[in-house]
Amino acid sequence: MSVAVDVGDRAASRRQGGASRSLRRSGDWARRVPLLPALIFTIVVTQLPFVATLVISFMNWNAYYPNERGFAGFANFRSVLTDVAMRDAIITTIELTVTVVAVSLLLGLVVALLLDRSFLGRGAVRTMMITPFLVVPVAAALLWKHALYNPEYGLLNGVLKGVWGLFGAAGSAPQPDWITQMPLLSVEIALIWQWTPFMMLILLAGLQSRPLDVIEAARIDGAGSWQIFRYMTFPHLRQYLELGALLGSIYIVQNFDYVFTITSGGLGTANLPYAIYQTFYQAHDYGRASAAGVVVVIGTILIATLALRTVSSLFREETSR
Repeated sequence: MSVAVDVGDRAASRRQGGASRSLRRSGDWARRVPLLPALIFTIVVTQLPFVATLVISFMNWNAYYPNERGFAGFANFRSVLTDVAMRDAIITTIELTVTVVAVSLLLGLVVALLLDRSFLGRGAVRTMMITPFLVVPVAAALLWKHALYNPEYGLLNGVLKGVWGLFGAAGSAPQPDWITQMPLLSVEIALIWQWTPFMMLILLAGLQSRPLDVIEAARIDGAGSWQIFRYMTFPHLRQYLELGALLGSIYIVQNFDYVFTITSGGLGTANLPYAIYQTFYQAHDYGRASAAGVVVVIGTILIATLALRTVSSLFREETSR
């Protein structure tokens, strides 16, 4: 009799467990269903175009030769990696990205250290420092091209003339054509101006998360400002520096606005996004342009993966405190 009762109890518990699992599943779906339209929209807008680009990258598809359309295998990818213009564009992209990210991080660190101190009007200064990052990229590029770099009425040449005027030699002041003489540097300076506030924000957040009691104890023990920065502040900021570098690289690798607006890709400033634009809209070689786009996406995914790992490690550290 007891065996039968035990079997009945187990069957009832199984039924209850199955009912609770089904209720949990229905509750999970009830929470997920409102998100389905956003998920479908994201897939349609982002993933389907990428799949189409991936398919076209394996095709010989040039609008000037419609009768030669067909499967090309990896020929487009070989062309992207061996073509001199594409190779130069990849090198320019790497140089542009490394220079802008490194200098922006260094300047952002200096500004963050200054703004981490207490002084009158600190909130207003922080707001003004963020402003360059909020400017639309095309508008910022036009500002640098016409208001600053212009050799006739640009601000930079006006400042040079004013400085030379202090010494009574305004007529002999140098008036360089910045974009013509320093094309890639002109693009890099404009990008550094816009991305330094972004790096500053990330590093300032890192500075404000430091354990102040430990730093105060180090000061009491006789540690100087440089020792505190070298042995405590900088190691604490390492992951924030990595995060800023990775996020900046994701966006600067894809930069098109500044190159197109300031130099129109000339004078050795054509990076990979601009080379893709030329291949697609001027040469009408859709297959090779798609292959170059896939190369950019793969590089961006690799950088984004590192960025996500860095963010995850930061979250783990914050939750473990």
